[in-house]
Amino acid sequence: MRIFRRVAVYCGSSDDVAPLYLESARRMGRLLGERGLGVVYGGGSVGLMGAMADAALEAGANVVGVITERLSAMEVGHAGLDELMVVDSMHARKTIMAALADVFIALPGGFGTLEEVFEATTWAQLGYHDKPVGLLNVNGYYSPLVAFLDHATELGFVRKPQRGLLISETEPEALLDALARTEMNPLPRRMERM
Repeated sequence: MRIFRRVAVYCGSSDDVAPLYLESARRMGRLLGERGLGVVYGGGSVGLMGAMADAALEAGANVVGVITERLSAMEVGHAGLDELMVVDSMHARKTIMAALADVFIALPGGFGTLEEVFEATTWAQLGYHDKPVGLLNVNGYYSPLVAFLDHATELGFVRKPQRGLLISETEPEALLDALARTEMNPLPRRMERM
């Protein structure tokens, strides 16, 4: 079993979503706090980001936000965090989050969330880190994506041993438990097979 100290959570910043998605973010935040895990996330106070951070803080988690100067105004940086780091670029934001985290989890979100979780998965695939990556598939949100990844694997664009680098579960507890059970990354033997 892997031991995690801090979880990077990627998720949407929109408040214009069904309440069940906001509640799923709160549930994940509470669970992380209850399990004594720290959180690093994008630093916003709105949408799923804010809901998850507020619940994690209420449950006793140490919560670090990393936000760019530009996004701080757009997403309204969270003023109640244990630490809010304001950086100059998205590259710096993602690099700091990755360095602080032992595991990556994506809740429902848009382009930014997808880009972040795929980058973390790609880094694992290429051996830049050996940290588990997971999707919280709330209400089937990620089911079409999971089906596409299976399709890409069947066609040979994703190598079968590496398909398991991105784990999907429907419940927060099950996802954290599955991520803790992951083995070392099966590194590619030939880069041209990527």
